[in-house]
Amino acid sequence: MAMQNLVTVFGGSGFIGAQAVRQLAKAGWRIRVAVRNPAKAYAMRLHGDVGQIDIVQANIRNAPSLRRALVGASAAVNLVGVLRETGRQGFQALQAMGARNVAEAARAEGVTRLVQMSAIGADAGSESKYARTKAEGEAAVREIYPDAVILRPSIVFGPEDDFFNRFAAMAQISPVLPLIGGGGTRFQPVFVGDVGKAIAAAVTLPDAAGQTYELGGPGVLTFRQLMDVLLSQIGKRRFLAPLPWPVASLLGAAGDLAGAFIAPPITADQVLLLKSDNVASGGYPGLAELGVTPTSLEAVLPSYLYRYRKGGQYADQEDRELAAI
Repeated sequence: MAMQNLVTVFGGSGFIGAQAVRQLAKAGWRIRVAVRNPAKAYAMRLHGDVGQIDIVQANIRNAPSLRRALVGASAAVNLVGVLRETGRQGFQALQAMGARNVAEAARAEGVTRLVQMSAIGADAGSESKYARTKAEGEAAVREIYPDAVILRPSIVFGPEDDFFNRFAAMAQISPVLPLIGGGGTRFQPVFVGDVGKAIAAAVTLPDAAGQTYELGGPGVLTFRQLMDVLLSQIGKRRFLAPLPWPVASLLGAAGDLAGAFIAPPITADQVLLLKSDNVASGGYPGLAELGVTPTSLEAVLPSYLYRYRKGGQYADQEDRELAAI
C-alpha cells in the first residue's frame, strides 16, 4: 500500500489517540505522534508498519514545538484535553489557548486539513469551565480554519476509559455508589474504537470539511442506568444513593481540595457538567455520516470490566469449575 501524506496527531498517545493512530495507519497515512513526553509513547510505533509512525516532542503551550511537529504535514489532529485540571495543565491553557496555538501553527506550516476534538456539551454559555473552554477552542479553530472538522463525542468508553473504570474501582471498595443529582442525566456512550474510526474519516473525507459531528453510540442511558449496567457486568450489588445537586457540589468542592494529592472521585466542574444531558442534539451529522457503525456498550464492556469481578479474569473459570462439581 502506498503511504499517503503525513498527518500529525497531537495528544496521540492517549486513550482516544491510540485508536486514532491505529485507524490512520490502517488507512495508509504516515503519522507523526506529537506528545509532551515521548518516552511514554514509544509503544505507539507498533500500531503501524516499520517507519510509518514517528514520535516527536511537542507542548501545546509552546508554539515553536508545534511548528516543528507540523513540518511537512498535510493534515493535523488535535486531541489534547483534560478531564480535570492539574497545575499548568488547565482547561483554559489546553482546551482554549492550546486549540488556537495548534490552528495557528498548522496554518503557518500550510496544513490543509485540521481536525479538532471537542465534546458534546461544548457551550460558551455553560456553567462548566470544561464545556466553556471546549467551545472557546472550537471558535478559535473555526476562526483560523473555517473548513476545520470538529468532532464532539458523548462519554467515551473502552478499556482505559475514565468513566466505567473509575466507578467499577469505586464499587470494589464502597458499598454505595453516588447518583449525582439523582442520576437522571442522560448519556449516549460512544466506543473509543468508533471515535478512532471517525477521526480517520474526518482526516480523509473531502465532504467533512467545515462540518461539526456529534458522536454518540447506539443507546441513550441515564447515569442510574449506566451504574446498573456496570454493576451487572461486575456481578456486584451496591446501593445507589441519589445525591442532590447541593450535596454533590459540596462533594465536588472537597474533591477539588483532595485533587492536589489524589485524583478525586468527582470535581466541582464535573458536577456542573452533569447538570446537562450529554446526548447528540440531532442537529449535526454523526458517526453514520462518517461511515462508522456504532458499537454497543454490551459488546465491549465485558472485555475489560471482568477485572473487577470476584476472581478477576478467572471468575468465569471458577464458576464453571464449581458448576462441574
